[in-house]
Amino acid sequence: MPGTGAGTDTVGAMTITSTPPEIRPARRIARAVLLWLLVVSGLGWAAVRLLGLEWGPVVQLFAFTPYAAVGAWIPVMVALGVRRRLIAAVAAVAAVVLAMCVLPRAVPDAGRGPESGVRLIVMTLNLFAGATDARALVDLVRANDVAALAVQELTPAAASGLGAAGLGTLLPYHALADEPGTTGSGLYSRYPISSPGSQRGAGGNLQAYATVRAPRAGPLRIESAHPLAPYAVSALAAWETDLAAEPPADPRGTPRILLGDFNATLDHAPLRELVARGYRDAADAAGKGLTGTWGPYRGRALLPVTIDHVLVDKRIGVRDVEVHDVAGSDHRAIVATLTVPAVAAGG
Repeated sequence: MPGTGAGTDTVGAMTITSTPPEIRPARRIARAVLLWLLVVSGLGWAAVRLLGLEWGPVVQLFAFTPYAAVGAWIPVMVALGVRRRLIAAVAAVAAVVLAMCVLPRAVPDAGRGPESGVRLIVMTLNLFAGATDARALVDLVRANDVAALAVQELTPAAASGLGAAGLGTLLPYHALADEPGTTGSGLYSRYPISSPGSQRGAGGNLQAYATVRAPRAGPLRIESAHPLAPYAVSALAAWETDLAAEPPADPRGTPRILLGDFNATLDHAPLRELVARGYRDAADAAGKGLTGTWGPYRGRALLPVTIDHVLVDKRIGVRDVEVHDVAGSDHRAIVATLTVPAVAAGG
């Protein structure tokens, strides 16, 4: 049939399967607008992260910054694919900024603190309102030779269960501030403790603490940290107050270890400010800083985020960090192998 090619009718120079000329520019404009929206979102995220300006609902969202850092490369690739070089270049700025903020946590630090001293293994775990399997937790303590354990959301029933599972045999000394619900806290130690106690934060959570002295080591002030979660905009003031109230590491005082569920990631400015007050984040130093410690939560489709931390005084070295699942908890346990200052014989 004249005028027919590959079975497609033609009208002049245009096939009936072609997109009309007046529609093609509209599609190009729509694609460009969509790409710019993605780019602007990435730039906004990068700027807020870089300047530490998160507020309101953005605080919760910023826990997922490592995922945003990966997603920021999507508009770069798409823009290059459709030859929108200006859009690709602008998108690349956001992607690079986010990568610079996030990627260092996946690389071990050259300076992880002193290598000489006394080896000490510490562990922290949120017990999920006491629902954690006590025997599984005790087995993990035993398998990893843990000398100091900090727990959050310690209930009276959970404290009894840990004792029945044999924790007292492994870690016979403790400072407990157990309460029903999610506000309790505890600190267990293999070595004798002094000055035990607890303090309640603005958000209502208790933080157990004590001074621990391992053989051949100087005293260490260890505290089970648990600032209030930023679960709603109304909780943000208490969340910020709790993080700001965490004790700094005084280079002229007793070295500190602050470990627990901080309800904040290193993408939250208040936690970065706390670390800057004389600490190093053990997981970050060991190149394990992107390993998620919380989530999914109660079956919800939440990507894991890193809100549990071991913060150590800069006089303390970080040798290794591991993260472990524990049955019954919505958090994962952090086990950190540290080097703490030694004292001379007879000291």
